[in-house]
Amino acid sequence: MNSKLLTISQASKMLGVSIQTLRRWDDAGKLSSVRKGITGHRYYTRDDIDNYIKNNIRSLLVKLARSWVVSDLRTEFYPDFYCLDSSVFQARLARLESKLGEIRELGKIFPLISAITGEIGNNSFDHNLGKWPDIPGVFFAYDLREKKIVLADRGQGVLATLKRVRPKLSTHQEALDVAFNEVISGRAPEYRGNGLKFVRNVVADNKINLIFQTGDAKLKIDKSRVNLNIEKANVYLQGCLALIKF
Repeated sequence: MNSKLLTISQASKMLGVSIQTLRRWDDAGKLSSVRKGITGHRYYTRDDIDNYIKNNIRSLLVKLARSWVVSDLRTEFYPDFYCLDSSVFQARLARLESKLGEIRELGKIFPLISAITGEIGNNSFDHNLGKWPDIPGVFFAYDLREKKIVLADRGQGVLATLKRVRPKLSTHQEALDVAFNEVISGRAPEYRGNGLKFVRNVVADNKINLIFQTGDAKLKIDKSRVNLNIEKANVYLQGCLALIKF
């Protein structure tokens, strides 16, 4: 039992929702707080937060991932979603592929879904090896009922990675365009981002959607899009965040 009290600000960061939303949930009895002090400040027990996430995991995956990569705090992370190193990620990826193979309507595309998930996750480890700004590893979670996979990292991001071989790149939008469009080099040590071209081709050729953000740049790809749709995001995030839907 974990009765540690969290402030409403800490709880909002863990859940990826605003403080105003938590207040509304408290007033409606959806997620009750503990009131303390003369002013009645709201606190939440860690158990209550963990139970809420467990019972509402399908609706919270993207919010949890986004909260982790936009936060400037080294917030405690959930082990069920956290892969500290590549070996943990590969083991969980193998389990995902096995479960995808059990979904009959996916037919022969289930290995492709696993492959693009692997490319994105492996990029996080390969391009940040020895250079993680703070917290190493990736967020990796999925909901097969909702047919979505979420990956995120607090790494350097695509721009910092590509500037090593393309020093004239200056924006995250430019970096995303290069990463998903151009073949840079296959010669070590210049192998940068070529796996994302593979990801783009798989998504464009199959019934798969991808939303990918790094820094303040976000792109969307699906079978109907001939060209990449890259736009400026409203919220800046450290590292990368990817949502795969199928």
